[in-house]
Amino acid sequence: MKAAMLAVLLSVASCASALAATFVYVSNADDGDIGMYTLQPDGSLQPGERFKAEKLVMPMAVSPDKRFLIAGVRSKPFQAYSYSIDPRTGALELVGTGPLAESFPYISFDRSGRFLLGASYGANLVSVNPVGADGRVGEPLQVIPTARNAHSIRTDNTNRFAFVPHLGTDQVFQFLFDEKTGRLAANTPPVLQLKQNTGPRHLIFSADNRFVYVLNELTGTVTTLSLDASTGLLKELDSMSVLAPGTKLVPGMPRGAVGTPGANQAPRNTDNDIWAADLHLTPNGRFLYASERTTSTLGAFRVEETTGKLTYLGSTPTEKQPRGFRIDPTGRFMVVSGEKSDSISSYAIDAENGALKQIGRYPSGKGANWVVIVAFD
Repeated sequence: MKAAMLAVLLSVASCASALAATFVYVSNADDGDIGMYTLQPDGSLQPGERFKAEKLVMPMAVSPDKRFLIAGVRSKPFQAYSYSIDPRTGALELVGTGPLAESFPYISFDRSGRFLLGASYGANLVSVNPVGADGRVGEPLQVIPTARNAHSIRTDNTNRFAFVPHLGTDQVFQFLFDEKTGRLAANTPPVLQLKQNTGPRHLIFSADNRFVYVLNELTGTVTTLSLDASTGLLKELDSMSVLAPGTKLVPGMPRGAVGTPGANQAPRNTDNDIWAADLHLTPNGRFLYASERTTSTLGAFRVEETTGKLTYLGSTPTEKQPRGFRIDPTGRFMVVSGEKSDSISSYAIDAENGALKQIGRYPSGKGANWVVIVAFD
């Protein structure tokens, strides 16, 4: 009897070990596919298969239950590609495509996983699509014109509020979100106005939902906002630069939308323009990182837990034109892509001081830009 019980326990342990894997996905816009990598215990990456999408595949989002990965294609016809994720191998299987209202540089799931939210930089709007139990994206149920250059959209940790930074008007739109219907409604007031010509782009929430951090593309600063838990309204607290002291870069200007004539070009020489891209917090909330594309660097900050205040720690060179990066769920490793690089990098994150140490570089596709990491226990 004891031997039989031991065999059962060993079998269960073996199955659990087989599922304990972490996979990294990188969308390669110019190749029109998604690369898969397995994150090893030491932070190195094992390159795997590449899965077909279409050219200008860029933003990706993973459902809260980790069953599906959805990728947005920014060439016509604008579509969302839904893939099931094999928890054992990390392999993606296309389960279907669905229509998107426009070209989206950013898509995200709401916290329930039933709705896909999108922001359109070129069309100045946001939308909501339903997502079926099979992962397929349905027709848009709501499309809302907003302001110039809507660049991202996310719901807060309670799933009651949604926020949309607008690079062209230096505003963050404040919405109420109904998780039962998926519909957005303007909060009161509907807009938070930030400093002129900063260009708010991406945002993230602290784990306790008290603070929102907004990365400004044109000035390379991170603005710290407080979030009122009862009203869902934001208030500006502070701002810090992601750039190393003594930088020669100057504030940038809004650029053309991807997939349009003049994409990524401002109406002047942009060689010395600040061009910030993405930001992420470690899971424990102690460190925040942001990428800057002109210098191809990652800026690091220490986060003060009670006040949300940021302290600049330093800058690390990385892949050329780092549009996207991600921190793994353990907070020990980071993976960075470069739109003008033929490789991606993995880094170890020092738990004490937040310093990044490169572990290795691995081949990527052309136009690598968006990174997501999925861990199975």
